[in-house]
Amino acid sequence: MRQRAFTLIEVLVVIVMLGILAAIAVPKFSGAADDARSASTQSTLAGVRSAVATFRMNAVINGDSPFPTLAELTGNGVVKFDMPANPYTGVRGVQAVSQGQAGNRTVISQNSAGWNYYFDNNSVPPVAIFYSNCADASSVEDGNGGMLGANDL
Repeated sequence: MRQRAFTLIEVLVVIVMLGILAAIAVPKFSGAADDARSASTQSTLAGVRSAVATFRMNAVINGDSPFPTLAELTGNGVVKFDMPANPYTGVRGVQAVSQGQAGNRTVISQNSAGWNYYFDNNSVPPVAIFYSNCADASSVEDGNGGMLGANDL
């Protein structure tokens, strides 16, 4: 009985076709991980900022200080979920930063905390800034043809 097999030409044609498909598909999906990191960062920032806004609304009604302290923020009183790791660095935790650092969105000790928080209940008006502790480029456009840094989201 005669056995059939693929010829070398048939195998090469299949390999070339797979290579062409890979060359087309890989660039299409290479940005998916960047988009996911940016979306996850934006989601975490939105959740924390929303929790801080809710805290502020309740505090103002009760006549308390409008923004939570770092201890209040990281405890279970303000944010009702476990603070996730920063999607860009994989580092958990929130650290306090100064007014100047927060204003410039400065990244500090990127390997020790994933998020930065500044608040001042004594300024007029009171201020609170929560941002990502990573300056990697995100996949969010800055409006000038560039990309925002993760700390600018």
